[in-house]
Amino acid sequence: MLLVTSKEMQALDRMAMDEFCIPSIVLMENAGRGVAELILEDFKDRLSSGVVIIAGPGNNGGDGFVIARRLDEIGVKVKVLTLCETEKFSGDAAVNYRIVRAVGVPVKECHDADALNAERRSLDSAGVIVDAIFGTGLNRGLSGVFAEAVELANASSAPVVSVDMPSGLSGDTGYPLGPVIKAEMTVTMALPKLGQVIYPGINYTGRLKVIDIGVPRAAFDRVGIMAELLDVDRASKTLRPRHPQGHKGTFGHMMVIAGSRGKSGAGVLSAFGALRVGAGLVTVACPAGVQPVIAGMLIEAMTEGLPENSSGEVAFEALDVIKPMLANKKAAVIGPGLGLCREARDLMRDVIKTVPVPMVVDADAITAIGLDHACLADAKGLRVITPHPGEAARLLGCSGADIEKDRVGNAKRLAETTGAVVVLKGARTVIAESGGRYAINTTGNPGMGSGGMGDVLAGVIGGLVAQGYGPWDAACLGVFIHGYAGDRLAQSGAFGYLASELASQIPAVLSEL
Repeated sequence: MLLVTSKEMQALDRMAMDEFCIPSIVLMENAGRGVAELILEDFKDRLSSGVVIIAGPGNNGGDGFVIARRLDEIGVKVKVLTLCETEKFSGDAAVNYRIVRAVGVPVKECHDADALNAERRSLDSAGVIVDAIFGTGLNRGLSGVFAEAVELANASSAPVVSVDMPSGLSGDTGYPLGPVIKAEMTVTMALPKLGQVIYPGINYTGRLKVIDIGVPRAAFDRVGIMAELLDVDRASKTLRPRHPQGHKGTFGHMMVIAGSRGKSGAGVLSAFGALRVGAGLVTVACPAGVQPVIAGMLIEAMTEGLPENSSGEVAFEALDVIKPMLANKKAAVIGPGLGLCREARDLMRDVIKTVPVPMVVDADAITAIGLDHACLADAKGLRVITPHPGEAARLLGCSGADIEKDRVGNAKRLAETTGAVVVLKGARTVIAESGGRYAINTTGNPGMGSGGMGDVLAGVIGGLVAQGYGPWDAACLGVFIHGYAGDRLAQSGAFGYLASELASQIPAVLSEL
């Protein structure tokens, strides 16, 4: 599903009106009708207590007037609280304001805190409160009567339905601009907005519903929308069926360069992820000292022992073994548990930069790169990097807190400077590429916050690349599948499941998709 910023949504509205000749009042009517229908569907057991609609001065308030009229038409008790003087309504909002007054819907003007506080009992006793104060385009904090209205709505025991966007929430960052509505459900128009599907915006949006208001699909392509929300529909369309005459050679040979003394499990889990997602063959290249351990833990994979140093990490001369082995591989994963001694760092940097095979760069390999973005930007082959926030911070020379403040912006910046497809892991993983395209994943849960999960993910993405998926599709599909597998496990236990157990769920996920 496509995902829009506030500016992109404004451009879609303008295009619908100017180039597709759809009157703005028709869009408003469609929006109000769609919200009213969802209120009737989702809150029918509360409607006997009535609906209070809080209307702001712009088009969001106009949507609220349409909702009021629609609910009133079928006998729902409705009351509208307006937060500005009548003369401040203009355009379509003014038209719909006059209609609700004409049909007799009760309207109470609440231009100041005293007038609004006089309606506290109405809000407390309402079956549903509709937040139609401000929509997607808000770029400043709420104050005065608008802030007071937010506080009163949040204090009520009634569920709040926000129209298009919880008032006070940034549609682009997901951060509160000041006081913000905490909605039980948000009904947004045409497409989901970025701030609704990333944290902390998710916490204010509640259940997100998207309604069609009549913006032509042709407008979506012409606006040049750069983002998408990864969902089941997107994943199922990306996943390709297996050829009935395929064999292990058909589905690619992937190499994992991973593991060291005390960290042999990382290589095993990456190989496990690749095999579970359908790679035909997997070879784990690891320090010779841990080769027997890895070979014994995963009998379906092949192994190759590499020269190692006294600390049990890979020695630099292992390049003479690794490079010839990579020559006939379809993909590689490098970094999980490989170590951070000087030799290991130098080896990883050399492989990342000089080997033309498509490669997933993970864990210790990301740390080895550090601020030297040229290692990726000048690489001979396509690269996917999979940093968690701390690793992304090392790549960008900032703090993990800085990364979390703008996950989308930082993922895009990292993709632009490295030329790689970036998978910024975390709650609502962000995938970005250098051309500006990005995606937000919808699967996954807090139970996945345990060791080894990232190793499995690297293997899943690499296994998809080995089967012929491009880096972008492999990253998007791999992240979605990985999170979906975790969600399956969370159904029987919110946390405490293992990375190896998650990998074992992947075939069932593939079957569902």
